[in-house]
Amino acid sequence: MKVTYKTQTVGDVDVFYREAGHVDAPVILLLHGFPTAGHMFRDLIPLLAQGYRVIAPDLPGFGHTRAPARGTFDYTFDNLARVIEGFTEALKLERYTLYVFDYGAPTGFRMAMAHPERITAIVSQNGNAYLEGLSDAWDPWQTYWRDPTPEHREACRDSLSPATIRDWQYLLGSDPQRVSPDGYTLDIAYMARPGADEIQLDLVLDYRSNVAKYPEFQAYFRKHQPPLLAVWGQNDPAFIPAGAQAYRRDLPNAEIHLLDTGHFALETHAREIAAFMQAFLGPIVLASPKLVAGAASHALGKSSQTLTLE
Repeated sequence: MKVTYKTQTVGDVDVFYREAGHVDAPVILLLHGFPTAGHMFRDLIPLLAQGYRVIAPDLPGFGHTRAPARGTFDYTFDNLARVIEGFTEALKLERYTLYVFDYGAPTGFRMAMAHPERITAIVSQNGNAYLEGLSDAWDPWQTYWRDPTPEHREACRDSLSPATIRDWQYLLGSDPQRVSPDGYTLDIAYMARPGADEIQLDLVLDYRSNVAKYPEFQAYFRKHQPPLLAVWGQNDPAFIPAGAQAYRRDLPNAEIHLLDTGHFALETHAREIAAFMQAFLGPIVLASPKLVAGAASHALGKSSQTLTLE
């Protein structure tokens, strides 16, 4: 399995992305969250690439994607979705499964609402779309949303600190001995880049637009009934398990698995999540003639592989 690292220009943004798998295989689009980038999928990609074309872009303002400075480019979730939708069109991705985590969820759900015909399925890994999924830890952000003063903006800055990224985002609710320092060390370095903090605080403020769109996301679920798998770190201090369970209100056939880990569930449970995805997506691929044809083309000459959980 070979992972390649590429850049695709979308307007005035150079989107960096990781890709693995056969070009004709069914596509899984991996959308990361805050404060990370596509490197969060480094353990998942090899587990899926034998049967899928797996693509993980860095969102504007994150990772290695190059976007214009604040004042030239508006760092909003509408713009993140616009750029990533343009990215999928530049790569000529006609259909794909959306894997959404954290900020990737409101980004991906905007894309799904705009083009429901492109969505094969949705995998939500601590990707929220319901008020009941928000913990009390959101209070400082919600205060900033209601009254966006400089003082309230400054009160949110602690969310960007190295200690918060490491101890709260990554380690809280997880087994620390199973969490590699590679992920949070890189995220802390990204956050230390000049201007990164102000871009992230712009997105903190605009996150209120996501909560305002929750009813629209839910209406999309009810109308189009996309197959949905929720794999959720049940000890997540930001998005609590009620957010996972709420999907069944609009998607009665949603498959939900709660894992004994925290927000960054892939750091400790990548193999388990990959196994859930393969079991969930297999029948969906078989039900689509076009996806079957792509999967069959990819399978020619390939030996079978069994994933064993440890």
